[in-house]
Amino acid sequence: MKKILSTLLLMTWASISMAASTSPEGVWKTIDDETGDEKSIVTVWIENGELMGRIDTLLNPSEPNPTCDDCKGKRKGQPIEGMTFVWGLTQDGDEWKGGTILDPGNGKEYKAKLKVIDNGTKLEVRGFIGFALIGRTQVWERAK
Repeated sequence: MKKILSTLLLMTWASISMAASTSPEGVWKTIDDETGDEKSIVTVWIENGELMGRIDTLLNPSEPNPTCDDCKGKRKGQPIEGMTFVWGLTQDGDEWKGGTILDPGNGKEYKAKLKVIDNGTKLEVRGFIGFALIGRTQVWERAK
């Protein structure tokens, strides 16, 4: 009986661990798709069924405390650190889509879709205009 209980507990723990690692929620290190440079540390979370993302720390910013001067609306002139830059994505199978991602470097907003890959260690982030075929993809790494 002890052996069966131990096996069940181990299987439950393994299932919980796997589910947690395949969630997009957590802290991620963004990687520039053109240079390969580490750009920022971001937090991704789910709020009322909507996937959101916030820039926590910029790595090696070109100036101290940069603001999003090219942004529109409420984000214009706001500090980039602490800014919500991903919003409105909803889950569709193993992807999150239908939302928006902001590039605070140029203030442009793009349609977005995200997918957890490599057993939860990476997050594939695609920003695009119009169709998903025309856009850019970054692969972020889960922060340790």
